[in-house]
Amino acid sequence: MKLPSLIVFDMDGVLIDVSGSYRETARQTARLFFNGAIGFEKLPDPLFPLADLAELKQTGGLNNDWDLTALILHLLFALVKTPTGPLSADDSPDPEETIRSCDVSDLADFLNASSRPLMDLLDRYGRRHDPFVTSCYQGDVDTGNRIKRIFQEIYLGRSLFTALYGDTLRQGVPVPRCYREEGLIHRETLLIDRPLLADLSRDHILVIATGRPRAEADFPLDRFDLRKYFRLVITLDDCMREEERIFAERGERISLMKPDPYMLDMIPRLLGKTFGKCYYLGDMPDDMQTARSSKTGYRGMGVVLSSVDRENLRRELLQAGAEQIIDDYAALPGVFRRHNT
Repeated sequence: MKLPSLIVFDMDGVLIDVSGSYRETARQTARLFFNGAIGFEKLPDPLFPLADLAELKQTGGLNNDWDLTALILHLLFALVKTPTGPLSADDSPDPEETIRSCDVSDLADFLNASSRPLMDLLDRYGRRHDPFVTSCYQGDVDTGNRIKRIFQEIYLGRSLFTALYGDTLRQGVPVPRCYREEGLIHRETLLIDRPLLADLSRDHILVIATGRPRAEADFPLDRFDLRKYFRLVITLDDCMREEERIFAERGERISLMKPDPYMLDMIPRLLGKTFGKCYYLGDMPDDMQTARSSKTGYRGMGVVLSSVDRENLRRELLQAGAEQIIDDYAALPGVFRRHNT
């Protein structure tokens, strides 16, 4: 009897179109971070093109959109003026007070003049680290991480943010504080038809491995009624639990997020089932590297369906080791039939 294939899907950009949610949240967070600064009204809205953001994300190591947003701010702060020169992570005042002392006029001029400002800044300064931005990206939402808090408020919106974080935030702190409109999570759309998932799930074992936190993965699974097609859903929470276990045991801090293959390699252990060939569908070069470095033998399948620059992404995915490029999900059953013959 022929064994079923194991088909693992990333979520963002593969099952779910996040160009109007996570990507737009990163862009809005970067702009809202400067609210109150001298010259804030001169900043363009939006700050930069989504194509520029996508190109930055594709440079690698930015699977987590919180990290992506922090890098954006590190780059933008290269052109921010402060009265006392470079800001210190150790002795800077309250973040909001510090922002009010910043002058973003030169940054505004640059952003208005460049068609790809993030990549221009990356080319000019590399992955620079600004001490003040670093100080604003410490801890979690409920322990002073200003960048992550703004991001989560915009992405989740008032009701979801309050449901997830309201009980853990300090008394007297407004929930939410920076953004009170509907969350951009509601803009997400499904990239793959449910009947196709139903067909694939009858013949194969389907799993999701995503860098989203569990609660943020659960939302689209329930909203789009996807959960019934997948045997397992692996999330950021699984990686963090293992990271904490390793820290408690060895005193060593490591990251098990992609491109580390931890999520992919834990799937066979959890399934307890025998399968034939295995595939990983992702939309970033890091995903292809994850598949290649896995001990399980995954074949990387690059998905370009939601990209604003499909040809560029196609090239980068192939260079990163993709064995197949998927630009039409209708062809997916035929792709697996060919690979399994």
